[in-house]
Amino acid sequence: MARLIVDAMNVIGSRPTGWWRDRAGAHRRLLEQLAALASESGDEVTAVLEGRTYEGIEAGERDGVRVLYSDRHGPDAADDRIVDLVAEDPDSTTLTVVTSDRRLAERVGLLGAEIQGASWLLRRLR
Repeated sequence: MARLIVDAMNVIGSRPTGWWRDRAGAHRRLLEQLAALASESGDEVTAVLEGRTYEGIEAGERDGVRVLYSDRHGPDAADDRIVDLVAEDPDSTTLTVVTSDRRLAERVGLLGAEIQGASWLLRRLR
C-alpha cells in the first residue's frame, strides 16, 4: 500500500485535454480516477487542489480520497500545502508526492518523501 499526495493541478495540467475550459470538471474526473485507484490498490490517496473551492468538490473524504485545498490563493499555494503535509507527517519517508514540478519535488525530497512525476500516476490510472 502506497501513501500518495497528489499535486492535482500539476497532474491535470500535464496533458492537453482541454481542462482549461472546465477546471472543475477536470478536477472531478481526476478525483474519480484517484478513487478507483485507491479502491483497487488500497493506496492512501490525498489530492491537494488549488485554493479556490470548486462547486461539488468539498474538502474532506471523497470516495476514499482525502481532498484538501491550499490554505491560501496565489503562486505556490498548493505546493506550500503539500510541503506542510510532508513536514507534519510522522514518517515522511513513507510518502510519495506526485508532481512534475521540480521545485516542489526538491522541497519534499529534502523532507524525505519519494517523488514520482505526473506520467507515473497517469500510467497507474489507465
